[in-house]
Amino acid sequence: GCGNSALSHDLHELGYTDVTSIDFSPACIAAMRARYARCPGLRWAVMDIRALAFPDASFDVVLEKGTLDVLMVEETDPWDVSPQAAAAMRRVLAEVSRVLRPGGCFISITFAQPHFRKPHYAQEAFGWSLRHAACGDGDAGAFHYFLYVMRKGQPLDPRDVALG
Repeated sequence: GCGNSALSHDLHELGYTDVTSIDFSPACIAAMRARYARCPGLRWAVMDIRALAFPDASFDVVLEKGTLDVLMVEETDPWDVSPQAAAAMRRVLAEVSRVLRPGGCFISITFAQPHFRKPHYAQEAFGWSLRHAACGDGDAGAFHYFLYVMRKGQPLDPRDVALG
């Protein structure tokens, strides 16, 4: 869900003029439509990430920033995720894979460390490769965030296959 983040508008200002943003909240989407009505390349839709209403192979890039974290918010042990949360994550990732074009890219930005998140992403059924990088300012006391990049149509590294 895009929430009330300015990311879509920031992307538009950088020259990405065909941006579709979704959120589960009708109030949020209405507010974002009103706020950015002057940007015709920005589209807004009320949608559930578990059942995307887009045709197969609709997007070159799917970007999520913290949305998948919501699926894990009630988990008490990140080492032992409930079957319900794991199934919800699989359902969402299968939808992302479905709407990506061949060669398309899924970018996930999260605070979830690789040992917690990579097993969810590293599923051969999604048909994508997996890379990640830690980001942050290097301050030992600062929180780092992680960037995961999945490329549709490229194979998983055998070490990642073993995680999934």
